Amino acid sequence: MSLRLLLAWMMVLLPCAPASAQFDQLLRGLGIGQQTGSLTDAKVAAGLKEALKVGTENTVNVTRRLDGYFQNQAIKILMPEKLRSLESGMRVAGFGPQVDEFVLRMNRAAERAAPAAKQIFWDAVGQMTFEDARGILSGKETAATDYFRARTSERLTAAFRPIVSDSMNQVGVTRQYKELVGRFQMLPFARMESFDLDQYVVGKSLDGLFLVLAQEERKIRTDPAARVTDLLKEVFGK
Repeated sequence: MSLRLLLAWMMVLLPCAPASAQFDQLLRGLGIGQQTGSLTDAKVAAGLKEALKVGTENTVNVTRRLDGYFQNQAIKILMPEKLRSLESGMRVAGFGPQVDEFVLRMNRAAERAAPAAKQIFWDAVGQMTFEDARGILSGKETAATDYFRARTSERLTAAFRPIVSDSMNQVGVTRQYKELVGRFQMLPFARMESFDLDQYVVGKSLDGLFLVLAQEERKIRTDPAARVTDLLKEVFGK
């Protein structure tokens, strides 16, 4: 597998430069230890570190910005499937605007939590082994995304949950949810299962984050226009 492809994958999926010793060891383990064409080791290292920074900004900025989740139909958080009967009943009863506001606020909570992913991805880079790197290089087109999903999901869940909970409490989503449920239960024949709303929003937030990572991974492999600095163009062009 070429150096160019390795750098392209890492450009998107690794957030910021790992510790120098680990970084140099990883390069040596992958056989990147001599001069590559007209590029020195220092320039290759600088290009990779810059790629890590750009990749983090691309991924997190897509999800953290206003409407990053809400206006992206691929990752927008919708009413939970278990609550679809509630949604239908509330709309029929004339509470459509309240339902729409509720959906909006779930997405705002996800957008607020997204920046917490940066440090966790960075830590996963520091823990990457030679076997992990080889697996990513020889794996499928979303192998790097799959690696981070497996290594970071637990920590991301723990980091996202208090942010989501706080955000939803601040903007009244939890209160609004209880009001919607209360109104729904007043309707004839209405039945409502217990449901952990915070857990649902956290889970969907992470699903959206990893989907964006996978999209960026595929895009960087095929689109030279994604190389947004002179150093990245020089390194990846080689």
